[in-house]
Amino acid sequence: MQIRNSIHTYGWVSILLHWGMAVALIGMYCVGTYMVDLEYYDRLYHTLPTLHKATGVVLGALLLLRLAWIYSQPRPLPANGDAPTITHLLAKLGHVGIYGLLFALLLTGYLISTAKGHGIDVFGLFELPALLPADKDRADWAGDIHAIAATLFIFLVGVHALAAFIHHFYWKDQTLTRMLGKA
Repeated sequence: MQIRNSIHTYGWVSILLHWGMAVALIGMYCVGTYMVDLEYYDRLYHTLPTLHKATGVVLGALLLLRLAWIYSQPRPLPANGDAPTITHLLAKLGHVGIYGLLFALLLTGYLISTAKGHGIDVFGLFELPALLPADKDRADWAGDIHAIAATLFIFLVGVHALAAFIHHFYWKDQTLTRMLGKA
């Protein structure tokens, strides 16, 4: 398998970024959903949010890397199959939605995390500074937007996965297998 994309298939860098981030982002959704209901004396009350924030910063950097990689690579042509032409437009809109929601999650996560005026410790390696003064109201509205964006994101991920399976099993094209490195 090649490193770079071609007009026929994805290279291993694109595949690794896609699946690695997919697993991590779904995990972030699950952890985020779980941790909002933790009580103060729960042993994970401080640990999970700290890990969630640090992982979010790393995923933000990976998102920028991924976008740079996507725009520096050829995009494989649409897979041959019986899929209607409209699916290409819907796929583009879905991808724009997913990336837009990821940026909304990163921004609102940062605004929540720095609302007390403190930066974000990233696994003890460095601190992402708080660029705005402390503001409790910011944490509240950013938290609401973060929760809505996360729900919309996981919904679009589900639609994205369903579309891949429809391409594979119904239209019998290589849309899914290309992202598995088998096309």
